[in-house]
Amino acid sequence: MSQLPALVEALLDPKAYPERPRRIDLIQTQMSFVFLADDYVYKVKKPVDLGYLDYTTLEKRRLYCRREVELNRRLCPDAYLGVVAITGEKGATVGGQGEVVEYAVKMRRLPQEKMMNALLAQGQVSAEMVVRVADKLAEFHRSAETSAAVSVFGDLAAIIQNTAENFAQTEKYIGNTIPLERYQSIKAYTDGFIRGNASLFRKRMADGRIRDCHGDLHAAHICFTDGICIYDCIEFNDRFRYCDIASEVAFLAMDLDHYGWPDLSRGFVDAYMVYSQDRELPELLDFYKCYRAYVRGKVESFKLDDPHIPPQDKMKVKDIARRYFELAESYI
Repeated sequence: MSQLPALVEALLDPKAYPERPRRIDLIQTQMSFVFLADDYVYKVKKPVDLGYLDYTTLEKRRLYCRREVELNRRLCPDAYLGVVAITGEKGATVGGQGEVVEYAVKMRRLPQEKMMNALLAQGQVSAEMVVRVADKLAEFHRSAETSAAVSVFGDLAAIIQNTAENFAQTEKYIGNTIPLERYQSIKAYTDGFIRGNASLFRKRMADGRIRDCHGDLHAAHICFTDGICIYDCIEFNDRFRYCDIASEVAFLAMDLDHYGWPDLSRGFVDAYMVYSQDRELPELLDFYKCYRAYVRGKVESFKLDDPHIPPQDKMKVKDIARRYFELAESYI
């Protein structure tokens, strides 16, 4: 553990990499150190246990690096190059000889300006582009794994576990990022919808609509470059990835609403229904939009507890979280 900051510092030296990049930029997330090295990206997982993920041992980090590459090659095959070892000789060497001290996922660097969230901010996402995303997603869902073990995550018990966890984990933010009345309103709607639609949820399981999905399908994870690359799926917890395909569609539809593009959101959903022939999707759409917006509000709220985020950035985080919770309530 005490070695990690020194390792990160060593990986900021271009000499640590076989390509000898001109510069290294570091991005931190709650889970990873991400090194931008000219045309490549090296992603090192932090040795943390966040409850919903456990990267605390080197063996676990190697396992989840491999899972990340394997799962993301389903929707973004050309970007995920593999897992590389980092050895401790001369500070740190990527792909070097000697004792392995860490592992990294190696990717081709995707153009930031081609990300859907960046394009939305510039008003450069067309109706035809979201139709293409819908086509790619429907094709992916048709071939995505399903089984009895996967389908059980569409059971009422699993849905209740996910939603109850959301409300339990956001209680501490009541009065901060979410007013009490909004919290109670969303919770009452969610609990009532689940109780009132038990037969629909069971039918979705029986019809094979619960699949091994992407799990984190929002605009920042879609890149329009040499086709469409949908990357950075959830590899660390199967429970967050095994879901009703309606939940996955609702995630991106909700995010398009969040960015202020409801017409694109409707166009995306309509196109997906044509490609997938999923007639029941409209019955579930608002429920899952509410659920996904609430999850995004929760995740943003978590950042308020991160000691590495400066106070001025936390003001922006608070505003984003509030807007996601407000959006969640709008679907009731």
